[in-house]
Parts: sequence; C-alpha cells; structure tokens
Amino acid sequence: MTEAMDRQDADADVEERDSSGSAGPASAARGGLCVEQFPGGLKACLEAILMTAGEPQHSDDLAGVLGVDARLVAEALERLQSSYAMSERGFELRHTARGWRFASRAEFEPVVAAFVTDGQSARLSQAAMETLAVIAYRQPVTRARVSSIRGVNCDGVIRSLLVRGLICERGIDEESRASLLVTTDLFLEKMGLSSLDDLPSLAPFLPDAGEVIEEGVETAL
Repeated sequence: MTEAMDRQDADADVEERDSSGSAGPASAARGGLCVEQFPGGLKACLEAILMTAGEPQHSDDLAGVLGVDARLVAEALERLQSSYAMSERGFELRHTARGWRFASRAEFEPVVAAFVTDGQSARLSQAAMETLAVIAYRQPVTRARVSSIRGVNCDGVIRSLLVRGLICERGIDEESRASLLVTTDLFLEKMGLSSLDDLPSLAPFLPDAGEVIEEGVETAL
C-alpha cells in the first residue's frame, strides 16, 4: 500500500508541475519564494505551515502566502487528506468551515487523553501556568493572541489545558473567526475563587508609569 501511495503522490506532483508550468503560479511566490525548490514541493510546504499554525487555515489564504494558484492548493490538500486516511495514521488532515488543520483521529481520543492527563495531580508546568494566566486575565482570547503575548506557539499547552478542563472554547472572534478561549468553573474551583472578579489585581506587579517614562527617556538619550 505504501508503494502505491508513493506512486500516486509522485504522479500528483507531476500533474501539479504540468498544470502550473515552470513559470506559472506555483513558481512565482511571495518574496521570490518558489515552493518547488523545497523537498516535497507544494505538499511539503503545506504540511510545514499547518504543523506550525495554531488555527485552521483556508486554502485561499495558504495560496496567497505561497504564491500558488488556489486550485492547486485545494487539490494538494485533498490529496494529503486522502493519503493520511489510507495510511492509517494516528492523525488526520481535517477540513471544516474554519479551514484545514491537523488533528488526532477521533478513535485515538482515549490514547491522547491518557497521555495528556497522566499525572493530573502533578503541578502544571511553568509554560502551562503562564498560558493559563494569560487566558484568565485576557479572556475571551484567541490562541493567536495568547501566543503573541507569550512570544511562543502555545497550541500544545492550550490543548493540554483543554483536556484538563481548566479552559474551554466559547464563541468566535468576529474579525479572525478564530475560537475564543475562556476559563471554566473547574479553574475557579482549583483556584479557590467564587468568580473571575476574585482574581488578584495585577496592579502591584506592574511598573510605575513614571519609571517607564524615565527608562524610555534614558534609552532614547
């Protein structure tokens, strides 16, 4: 089966190059980027982006980033989806109204839950605590915003917090159409709080406005 899949992917790659042309949309990408210069071509580039993205991605947006015709991107994504399904992997390329994203296959949910919840009584990691704090004080907030505040991709940590039941998705951001994250009643219970109004104020931990201005002036001088 693996050899047949490899031949199918190879034939598909030839079709992509033939349909796009050597100087077509698949070659002239944003900033001079050419997807065919990378090992695996278009499909590998799509995999790399989707593995990094914290939110589902629409094929049109991916096409714009890579400078490739949207039809070629859609066809490549569909071939990848079929390829993963045929090879019986533990993950799948899932397509929803919000776009394309990698996800664990539903039948492996018990395995993933066992891994994530192993040692539930153990303390949260530093990364998990920081991510939870950002969500608690900025909720409702998107994954992208949390990652931007922390300066690192938080998708894995957020999945862990979701499985633990400390946060959940509630609502959609109107501008980005991304899911909004909020804390749960379990979070309040674990923190010993009656409501979010009981969260400690951040004011004592913030620098004085005058100090910030003075530091800014000194830096400029």
